[in-house]
Amino acid sequence: MSMKYAIEAYELLDSPSVSGEAVKAALVEAGVDPRNIAVKTVQGPKGHTDFVKVWIPGADGKRSGGTAPTLGIVGRLGGIGARPERIGLVSDGDGAVSAVAAAMKLGCMARLGDVLKGDVFVSTHICPNAPTRPHDPVPFMDSPINMTIANGEEMSDELDAVLSIDTTRGNRVINHKGFAISATVKEGYILRVSEDLLSLMSFVTGKAPVVFPITTQDITPYGNDVYHLNSILQPCTATKAPVVGVALTAESAVPGCATGASQVADIELAVRFVIEVAKDFGEGKASFFNEKEFARLVELYGPMNHLQTMGGGR
Repeated sequence: MSMKYAIEAYELLDSPSVSGEAVKAALVEAGVDPRNIAVKTVQGPKGHTDFVKVWIPGADGKRSGGTAPTLGIVGRLGGIGARPERIGLVSDGDGAVSAVAAAMKLGCMARLGDVLKGDVFVSTHICPNAPTRPHDPVPFMDSPINMTIANGEEMSDELDAVLSIDTTRGNRVINHKGFAISATVKEGYILRVSEDLLSLMSFVTGKAPVVFPITTQDITPYGNDVYHLNSILQPCTATKAPVVGVALTAESAVPGCATGASQVADIELAVRFVIEVAKDFGEGKASFFNEKEFARLVELYGPMNHLQTMGGGR
């Protein structure tokens, strides 16, 4: 159960003065080795944010010479707060809350002796004073830094698969309270939904799995002047690894800048899900995609990684 850490992460980030260093201190207290935490302040045209990157070593992790695959857990968001326009943690901040809670729980598990087989990389950024921007059907949170910078800071070339957690309530295409997952995206291809992840989702929630729809637009980089559901799949533009979105969802369209909209019970479900995926993925029991089928697609239709670029020579 991860409820304790979901609540602690929420309360920690619901502050106008929270920083990456404050998050680091909380992670160390939970059990994460401080040597495995990096905090970096990045300045952008609309302000600054603190990127927090955490490594949770595995018993057979590649960073210590092992062979177990490495999972990345990215907490995607524009900002955790829209101060001074809005007071309090905004709906958009749930990606960061989830990532911090997951790192806390994994750190606690490791300290108690429950070490996963593979390494786990957790990253997010902490910005309590982010701007907002118009979006249909409800306003979105903006970010002080652009997506290229975010992807560069939040990703790692060492990752073999990525779970991208993001609030996805500002739409009318996924009308479900809780969380949902996406199809696997790899190098411009939208692949079939992972059966292993569907099973793990059912085990965690005790309900039928829920999948949210994605389009070609959603897997292209921000800034290309096309509509995106949100930024949940932006990590797929910056890696060859398979990426699956983990969306925190609602039955109604909720603005990303809305306060009082976070559902801690839903965050806890998402945290528990990504930890279960981390366990099975490191042990080779959970796959994000079928490698032979992907190779066949590339053989038949060619590479689609141009969709990871700005296109048209841009």
